[in-house]
Amino acid sequence: MFKNQPKGLFVLSLANTGERFGYYTMLAILLLFLQAKFGFSTGTAGFIYSTFLALVYFMPMVGGWIADRWNFQKTVTTGIFVMFLGYGVMSIPTDRGTTMAAVVLFSGLLLIACGTGLFKGNLQVMVGDLYNDPRYAHKRDVAFSLFYMAINIGSMFAPMVTEKLCSMALAAKNFVYNPAIPSLCNTILAGEKLSGEGQATLTAFMSERGIELSQADFAAQYMDAISVGYSYAFAVACGSMILSFLIYKLGKRTYNGVSDKKPAAKAATAAAPVRELTPKQTKSRITALLLVFAVVIFFWMVFHQNGATLTKFAEVFTASEGGGWTRIGFNVWALATVAAGIYALFSIFQSKKVVWKVISWIVFLGACVGIYFFYHYTSDPVSGIQPQIYQQFNPFYVVALTPFSVAIFAWLAKKKKEPSAPRKIGYGMIVAGIAFLIMCIGSIGLGIAPEKGQGATLVSPNLLIGTYLVLTFAELLLSPMGISFVSKVAPPKYKGAMMGCWFGATAIGNYLVVIPTLLWNSIDVAVLWGILIVICLISAAFIFFMMKRLEAATSDEPQETVADETGKELETASEAEI
Repeated sequence: MFKNQPKGLFVLSLANTGERFGYYTMLAILLLFLQAKFGFSTGTAGFIYSTFLALVYFMPMVGGWIADRWNFQKTVTTGIFVMFLGYGVMSIPTDRGTTMAAVVLFSGLLLIACGTGLFKGNLQVMVGDLYNDPRYAHKRDVAFSLFYMAINIGSMFAPMVTEKLCSMALAAKNFVYNPAIPSLCNTILAGEKLSGEGQATLTAFMSERGIELSQADFAAQYMDAISVGYSYAFAVACGSMILSFLIYKLGKRTYNGVSDKKPAAKAATAAAPVRELTPKQTKSRITALLLVFAVVIFFWMVFHQNGATLTKFAEVFTASEGGGWTRIGFNVWALATVAAGIYALFSIFQSKKVVWKVISWIVFLGACVGIYFFYHYTSDPVSGIQPQIYQQFNPFYVVALTPFSVAIFAWLAKKKKEPSAPRKIGYGMIVAGIAFLIMCIGSIGLGIAPEKGQGATLVSPNLLIGTYLVLTFAELLLSPMGISFVSKVAPPKYKGAMMGCWFGATAIGNYLVVIPTLLWNSIDVAVLWGILIVICLISAAFIFFMMKRLEAATSDEPQETVADETGKELETASEAEI
């Protein structure tokens, strides 16, 4: 899996790991931060959240256009700098609910979106261009799976950081996190009266903690403490951009000349084969990509409920404690130990040298000991679980399942039975529908989400944990394969633009995330998940209906041209696998 990959892959992947850690540190708490800092309703906070996500994934279209006309490597560097400024701005402490706080918030979000647009898509184009070399071309799909895994390593640790920082800020005031309290505090701060049940919940909480403040003073201090904890998290995200920049610059020699428009870089690749498409092939491929993008819109609409309605479900309908094996899942170091054990196990079977087999056995046995330690020395039950922590399960599953995904598709490829990228995307939509079917069944009888406090019935954390597992299967079928698909199929002259369009489709899907949040307090949650199931199945039906056209368009082989010493182009037969 890792063998014989270009070194540039690991440098670019690690640079992206640092950037994604910062991004998901911010994203894990954004919806909760909006409600804590400004007292927004779920619908309003969801609108801002989805608009920001849309902008984040729309800006790579602009970033791709800039890189196509300027320089990919310089565009990526500029993006890191702009994101650093954005996280720095968001970490500035401001008074809760003020105009200045809003100005700081939206300025920071705009900078982050612009920086991401310059960085994200163009870095992925650079990864794809590493595999234009015939020595590595057959490893492209595996490479993007590894690249995607690296993204999720950063994402996996982000929710834990936000939880620890929030708990630290609350502990400084002798408070602890309780998912029912923030909405009750916002009600008091808005000058509204609590319901009888809400009043009882707040009184019991304050009495249990020995808090002798008035409810108004407590509400102000509690929400201020949460806001401060979230500001700490934004500062950590700012620091992660420094790490990303250092990795990117110190490892430059491993990708030097890739996607670089300098004359020296052109000269270095002058004798390399250049694939040329006929106008008909170009049109056919762009059409196929646009059809795939249309389906991708609806996948991201349902998938990115993880930071919206699924996070609200964790807050409103999910018990804030877990026991048994479930409890160690809320320790990110336990999850990292499990992932290390999985990779060591694969290495035992794949390594050819005895020394690597021995090292792999040592790591695997160490992981087993670590899991035993976490199980027996973690408090049972774990309580005070914060809603954003559930977002660590999806990246953990991506990291842990990537070896299985790579192995399965490699086995299918050897048997010449590996499904095409469009077919994988169709399967991904079906699996996403199954994930929300699990949520739908588990939500039967819960009713409509209350605007304040928690629901009358709380479900086990295992419902969300299981849903994230199935949703991750869908993601692995669609996202890394989709990025690889764009990298392979996009006409050479439009690579940056097509990768930008991939993110543009994601942007539209992310904007549509707002629809379920607007329905959150209006319809039964089981019905809400049912709507998402229907969207997934319709999207899957569409892509399978268009499958023959998609596979035919993307199987066209271009002609290759090579430049002779005089600079003239000579046509050759293409043997490249597209």
